[in-house]
Amino acid sequence: MITYKNKAEQKKMRQAGKLAAQVLEFIEPHVQPGISTEALNTLCHDFIVSHHAIPAPLNYHGFPKSICTSVNHVICHGIPSPDDILTDGDIINIDITVIKDGFHGDTSKTFLVGNVSEKNKLLVERTHNAMMRGIAVVKPGVPLHKIGRTIEKYINKFGYGIVEDYTGHGIGIKFHEEPSVLHYDHTDDIMIKEGMTFTVEPMINQSSDGRSITDKKDGWTVYTTDNALSAQFEHTILVTATGHEILTQL
Repeated sequence: MITYKNKAEQKKMRQAGKLAAQVLEFIEPHVQPGISTEALNTLCHDFIVSHHAIPAPLNYHGFPKSICTSVNHVICHGIPSPDDILTDGDIINIDITVIKDGFHGDTSKTFLVGNVSEKNKLLVERTHNAMMRGIAVVKPGVPLHKIGRTIEKYINKFGYGIVEDYTGHGIGIKFHEEPSVLHYDHTDDIMIKEGMTFTVEPMINQSSDGRSITDKKDGWTVYTTDNALSAQFEHTILVTATGHEILTQL
């Protein structure tokens, strides 16, 4: 069931979204060659807790850390580790979700580590553009599938692959609510309405192969099938009377 947030709930969603955005802003200077993803996790965890909030991924269905760190060919759900050291030229997606006053704020960003090749910079830049283009069409009365259609139309120009196994999602008191927000063209009859809150978070692979594979040992880490790089950006969106508001943008 899709939930529609009232004014009081929207205020709490804004607070949660703002804090999630602040975590990404805080961690950015630390994303440098030589740091471990475990150290990034500790920094983010301490920041979130110090702001009287809860890191939502921690113990969510058994996930062992407070953030997700997905490096290079990891699509999503990478588990921070002291053995996972960033090196010059890497890209890393850091996915932050906080629970503030009972409501969730969810955002992610792909960072460039040191000197990144032009080819890989373009993947990151175009993935961000794809997300923003998808968000731009959000307003009451628009079919939800227009988000995915807009993203796919843009991404197809570059020969990249859109990951179909993972989607955006409704969000609020629960981490994952209805509806699912697909990032590729499809058909459904869900109409966007005022008060909806959901994420737009396309995952784009550098090759045309959008398939994914999950690590059998940890049950979480999702890789590209061909070791191609993958980038992702994510915002939490509130549908307003006349359009939308990005809750995770400072």
